[in-house]
Amino acid sequence: MIQWLKQLKASFGFAFIWLVCLIYFTQGFRSFVWTAVSYQLKDKLKLSPSASQLVSSIVFFPWSIKPLYGIVSDCIPIKGRKRIPYLVISTVLSLVPWLMLGLNATLRGSRLYLVILLTMQNLGSAMADVVIDAMIAQAVRHEGASFAGDLQSISWLAMALGGIFGSLLGGYALTNLQIDTIFVLFTVLPGIQLFSCGLVEENSVGSNSWTDFSGSNISHEVNGKRNDSHEDDFLAKKSNISVSRRKSQKNSKRGEVSSGKSQIPEKANSLALQWFRSLKGALYSLFNAFRQPIILRPMAWFFLAHVTIPNLSTVMFYYQTEFLNLEASFLGTSRVVGWLGLMFGTFIYNKYLKKMKLRRILMWAHLGLSLLTVLDIVLVSRANLEFGISDKIMVLCGSALVDAVNQFKLMPFLILSGQLCPPGIEGTLFALFMSINNFGSTVGSFVGAGLASLLNVSSGSFDNLLLGIVIQVICTYIPVALLFLIPKEATGVST
Repeated sequence: MIQWLKQLKASFGFAFIWLVCLIYFTQGFRSFVWTAVSYQLKDKLKLSPSASQLVSSIVFFPWSIKPLYGIVSDCIPIKGRKRIPYLVISTVLSLVPWLMLGLNATLRGSRLYLVILLTMQNLGSAMADVVIDAMIAQAVRHEGASFAGDLQSISWLAMALGGIFGSLLGGYALTNLQIDTIFVLFTVLPGIQLFSCGLVEENSVGSNSWTDFSGSNISHEVNGKRNDSHEDDFLAKKSNISVSRRKSQKNSKRGEVSSGKSQIPEKANSLALQWFRSLKGALYSLFNAFRQPIILRPMAWFFLAHVTIPNLSTVMFYYQTEFLNLEASFLGTSRVVGWLGLMFGTFIYNKYLKKMKLRRILMWAHLGLSLLTVLDIVLVSRANLEFGISDKIMVLCGSALVDAVNQFKLMPFLILSGQLCPPGIEGTLFALFMSINNFGSTVGSFVGAGLASLLNVSSGSFDNLLLGIVIQVICTYIPVALLFLIPKEATGVST
């Protein structure tokens, strides 16, 4: 393990590896503070389950437009740089809202201000996620190290560790600390992330050498020889400048002053036109790639797989805390079990299911989810008590198994997305795929909130919750009927 980390450090530099691990760890550690947000909505703002789920759906919407951040950062450099400036901006956006909510009780107690600030925070987190993914892709492409493929592995490991520690400490913090203190404490990680951005160097666009995000500049080489095209361009430009100067000497002094004044707006217009053409070209390429049936059909399935199943997770949170009276510390522990289940699901998939047809994996995943949802039916109907099974065991088993099965569903999505991305726009198109998945999840939360409202499920009134879960089980089979949208021969190895 230590040798592996040393080799990654040698290939990419300590500063870059540290930044990657920190950002992904912070993404996982968000469970520390978002558990507190759930209690803020329920206990302080007194929102109903459907209203609370509606708020959650709104504030997480920035994760559904991730390609926009990628396109903007690719096409509009800030002071000649495409990554670090946007990473600084995103870190500030993810830090300031928690600080404001922690220090100002009025903002924390207002539904409107809370929605605005939490949406801003998710905007920063989603943008940071896109930028660091682009930095990883760029580092792997230019470095060409033998351990380049392990960058994604260390990213997932850091996020899983962040999720485990965040869930454990989040439950403990809610038992012993005030919610405002939790908000302020969480700003430590984005603060460290902001400082770490200054440790990573990035060359400006158009430089004749690229930076591997560790501070070392590497010249372009072709077939073992240095590429001198940049020097030739420079000499040509220098020659043109000399000719322009000789011509300008023939002009009058007034003409020289007038020309000097007009250069600034002309340069600004040229830069704006360049940005516009770059954005237009990126969007056109993205649209052309996405409208192909081989890409559109499977992405439509993953979207519909979320939309057709009402998400009742927030309603179940209310039920567990108000009706079952489960403590915050226990719910944090159950999320840790969920993270472990996710890691176990990843291991099982990579070890045994990689060569299985994706249609079959997705079919069994949904059948498994439908059976596991029956555990919620048993819990809500209180049938588990008749068999001497405690509520805590039911929640723990359900959390671990559902997250493991969901990983079986996520892995084919990630693999298929990578296989379908055409060369040249891999990063942006993959971000679009993830956004479709996230947007489908958001719409599924809206559907769940609407179902809870329709069934009059509210805080302290869970009489119709059992019917809602039965509807959820039935809807789980709808994506199985739509599996014809997934490529028939696609596996985890090839399409």
